[in-house]
Amino acid sequence: MIRVVIVDDHPVVRAGMVGVLAAADDIEVVGEAADGDAAIRIAGALQPDVVLMDLRLPRPSGSAARALDGADATAEILRRYPAIKVLIVTTYNTDADIMRAVEAGAIGYLLKDTPVAQLLDAVRAASRGETVLATTVAARLVRRARAPIAFELTARELEVLALVSRGHTNAEIGRQLHIAEATVKTHLLRAFAKLGVDDRTAAVVKAIEQGHLPPPGG
Repeated sequence: MIRVVIVDDHPVVRAGMVGVLAAADDIEVVGEAADGDAAIRIAGALQPDVVLMDLRLPRPSGSAARALDGADATAEILRRYPAIKVLIVTTYNTDADIMRAVEAGAIGYLLKDTPVAQLLDAVRAASRGETVLATTVAARLVRRARAPIAFELTARELEVLALVSRGHTNAEIGRQLHIAEATVKTHLLRAFAKLGVDDRTAAVVKAIEQGHLPPPGG
């Protein structure tokens, strides 16, 4: 039996997915969550085979903390429980959304208009460790892979590097920029690739040499 947790902030959507999955004899919905923090807790408590994760998630009720979106929650679940497979099921399919999900470690990416039979097959495939992508998502990834590599640092990558140059840790940078620590790491890895370096110090030195950052004391 494939044990599944559904993460979506809309109760009607969760109920609909429960009904769809209940039609399969080999799939059992063992839990639900409405936000990223709850998703992490429930995944840890229930240890499902597959988590169906929406991308846009709200802040927990009564909490002042920054909301963990689906990509953030995916990265944290997989960091803590690497055996769990996370399958994104969302209405959003921009390049940025897809890349964040892929970088977070999601095993697949489907849209909410996916036919029932395809969704059931995707859950089964994800449980076996197979990558599952909606046709439009796969096309975007192929197009992105074929496009010329852009080496220009983004504004956010420059912000992160500037804070690194001042001696801040990833956790401190995350708090200052109001992003998850895992997201800080993603920005750094992208900057490393663009600058052709392997560590923080080299990235800062290269960024200064290329004029992306002011020299020390400048």
